[in-house]
Amino acid sequence: MLKSTYDKKYVWHPYTQMKEWTNARAPVITSGRGFYLIDENDEKYFDGISNMWCNVWGHNRNEIISAMIKQLRDLPHSSQFGLAGSSSINLAQQLIKMAKGMDKVFYTDNGSTAIEAAMKMAVQFWRNKGRGEKRSFISLKNGYHGDTIGCMSIGYVDGFFSPYKSILMKNIFRIPSPTIRNWKFKGGKNDLTADECIGIAEKVIKKNASVTAAFVMESGAQLAGGVKIYPEGFQKQISDLCKKHEILFILDEIATGFGRLGNMTEYSAQGSSPDIVCYAKALTAGYFPLAVTLTTNNIFSAFLGKYNDRKQFYHGHTFTGHSMGCAAATANLILYERYDLISKIRKNMRHLEKLLEDLIEIDIVTDVRQKGLLAAIELRKNNKDIMTVCKKPIGQFIAEESLKQGMYLRSLENIMLVIPPLAIGRNDLKRIIDVYRSVIRKIKKQIS
Repeated sequence: MLKSTYDKKYVWHPYTQMKEWTNARAPVITSGRGFYLIDENDEKYFDGISNMWCNVWGHNRNEIISAMIKQLRDLPHSSQFGLAGSSSINLAQQLIKMAKGMDKVFYTDNGSTAIEAAMKMAVQFWRNKGRGEKRSFISLKNGYHGDTIGCMSIGYVDGFFSPYKSILMKNIFRIPSPTIRNWKFKGGKNDLTADECIGIAEKVIKKNASVTAAFVMESGAQLAGGVKIYPEGFQKQISDLCKKHEILFILDEIATGFGRLGNMTEYSAQGSSPDIVCYAKALTAGYFPLAVTLTTNNIFSAFLGKYNDRKQFYHGHTFTGHSMGCAAATANLILYERYDLISKIRKNMRHLEKLLEDLIEIDIVTDVRQKGLLAAIELRKNNKDIMTVCKKPIGQFIAEESLKQGMYLRSLENIMLVIPPLAIGRNDLKRIIDVYRSVIRKIKKQIS
């Protein structure tokens, strides 16, 4: 490998042990073409995880870039504090058309801030209604909603957030979450059926309804918490329980919406009725940081009154409704419709299912679960999670071995995550699975 002309010592990377990273082979990405990331030495790496789960069309889609350039020339950004931006209005109209049952769009910068806004909306909604005691939350164990304080509190994953436990919110009630597993997986004492989880949820909701503002959960599946795909009907039952006990229902579709699970709005496919739903990641196809918190007129109307009533929503960001981000998202939505992307995703999800079939025959693969263009390949030996390979954390080993084969992949420790760009072709989808198969065989050889 040629010596880098870039001095990497000044950048602190997320979720990265920098002492080890600086000594590792870390490509410096300088450009992108199609689904490939290209480094300073002109080496290409297929973007197998859609640039951390957000890329849709590849890295140089002309229609989106052109829309952003036009907006940049017209106006890079206009504040929404006391002003109305044309690009944010246009996008809001498209989003409300897409998200049935939603009536209003509140803009933020990323998934975490979208969830934080939703949490504040829920608490202030009840306060504005004269029920300020309703300020607690219920969520699912193993949920993940972002890295800010509120998000970590409701989506607590011990492996990620234990250093910050002392500063997290205490008024959170968590219930277990079910998942669909392959028959080969032997499971564990903590695995519960959907009916068992609903039974626990009903007790927790009934007991705490008087102090609970909202139930928050990822829609359709949990991702960063271990790729748990909900059994049919589970999400709808939670939705119905919330309605019955006057608890707002907040859905996180930041990673699972826009077609990832095969549906534009996953909550519709699940038959659930959210009061608030959040989107980010694929919203701009990965071209700009932008997120939205959508809600109903019922929620919105509770914030209306005279200024002295102090009912207005006390939340906002400098770059709320950023003009370039809204232009990118609008262009992205046009492409979804023009190329009928959801239909393509549904065809590819069936192709992915076939590609995954033979992996379950490898003895260290104990579970393969999939929905839409999301899949998890779980690696265990003697019914124990494989955590190290060649004295390295298994995630690091997978990443390094994948890069050697020209593929950018990241796992959740022993869970290999298949989450490709949404507009991926069949040949490229096969290539991702081929690389994973090769890496799995190397892992098996090293731990035998």
